[in-house]
Amino acid sequence: MKIATFNVNSIRARKDLLLRWLTEKIELDVLCLQELKCEDKNFPFEDFEKLGFLCEVYGQKAYNGVAICSKLGFENVQKGFGDEYWDKEKRFIRAKIKGIDILNVYVPHGDIEGDRHAYKLEFYRHLKEYILNGFDISVDKIALVGDMNVARDEIDVWEPEVLRGTVGFMDDERESFEELLSIGLVDLYRKFHPKKHGFTWWDYRNAAVWRDEGMRIDYILTSPILTLNSKNIEVDMWTRRRRKPTPSDHAPVVAVFEI
Repeated sequence: MKIATFNVNSIRARKDLLLRWLTEKIELDVLCLQELKCEDKNFPFEDFEKLGFLCEVYGQKAYNGVAICSKLGFENVQKGFGDEYWDKEKRFIRAKIKGIDILNVYVPHGDIEGDRHAYKLEFYRHLKEYILNGFDISVDKIALVGDMNVARDEIDVWEPEVLRGTVGFMDDERESFEELLSIGLVDLYRKFHPKKHGFTWWDYRNAAVWRDEGMRIDYILTSPILTLNSKNIEVDMWTRRRRKPTPSDHAPVVAVFEI
């Protein structure tokens, strides 16, 4: 099974590029998308169906929104956490596919301080408790994927001293992310690439992607048993290194599992 996670930064703006990637450059079984920026009714279902994907979408007008597209069908699907407070922003969708529980999340960007920063830290706490209460991490096959909006370590940013204390690289954000991992989840990219930075996001300004001035903020995190089934994981740069159509500021992360 080949699974990808990709923050598209507007599915309508990135549709043509995304479809070209899926038809010309890669074969996927499951595609998890974040930051759709559209309501469900405006998602291009038919375009994905032509490629063999069925899509489950949890969208929101102009902001947020997540989707899981699968060529392997769905055993079950849940849109949102099932909590009125946390589901005001459409940031979470889960599905079981071929025995694997795939949790697709778009963590809030946050801010340096204030309500949005507090909300981001609370979101991490809620996500951790949600997984602990709903799964047995020691036996369930779980893949938590998406845009986590946090770079874990110095290797995960292009210039630690420049970025330290900025959004995505603040100490309390990183601690919250490590607390999530502490329940038993494995950072799959770092498992396969302990010394490779693996950036997944670059600012649109200053030709950052061409200067390799990025951050690794998109992840595939796996439970121990699913980690044993993992074969490879890479950042696919093809969609990011485009001039036309305008790319997302993120690149997809693609993992391969034996099931």
